[in-house]
Amino acid sequence: MHVPPEHRITDAAQLAALYGQPGEASRRKEVPFLHPAYRPLVEAAPFAALATVGPEGMDVSPRGDPAGFIHIEDEHTLLLPDRRGNNRIDSLRNILADARVALLFLVPGMNETLRINGRGTISVDPALCQRFAVDGKPARSVLVIDIDTVFFQCARALLRSKLWQPDSWRPRSALPSTGALLQALTQDQPAPPIDGAAYDAELPARQAATLY
Repeated sequence: MHVPPEHRITDAAQLAALYGQPGEASRRKEVPFLHPAYRPLVEAAPFAALATVGPEGMDVSPRGDPAGFIHIEDEHTLLLPDRRGNNRIDSLRNILADARVALLFLVPGMNETLRINGRGTISVDPALCQRFAVDGKPARSVLVIDIDTVFFQCARALLRSKLWQPDSWRPRSALPSTGALLQALTQDQPAPPIDGAAYDAELPARQAATLY
């Protein structure tokens, strides 16, 4: 979509004129370490989005496990175990080129979110990976995150989205299945398309067997 020059924001001064200055609370809630007040949010979160950037572009990847799966090593360090996935490893490739990471923590039923920015190092220390073993399977690797800034995000986005209100949720059956998506996306590729119905039939058992 073409945005006419007269309607574009192109510098920080224009942004400041449009939005004004953040309030006192918005400024003071940001700290350069994991303050004790923020610890319960990390410990209660079963889900976080991990954002990275690299030569091929940006990536945001979901991360989830039982609450507290991102371990607080100390007020300046988090440990994020990497589990079995699709092996695209977009986030990890990015971190090799650019250590900057950002995390957005979600706690079910809580409309405030927690944001942590820092720098990540990928560790395959056997003892460290074993610390996060599940069902006898150690983590594939552990992302050691050195914290730069921490602050919480106000509730407006989740209140507007009604994320935690089941009566606002669209039935899963009203949306394309995983297999339907894959079949549609591979329909015009040189290789034969993925059989969506077969994929859907096999998916529950495969997911149950390969969570860790």
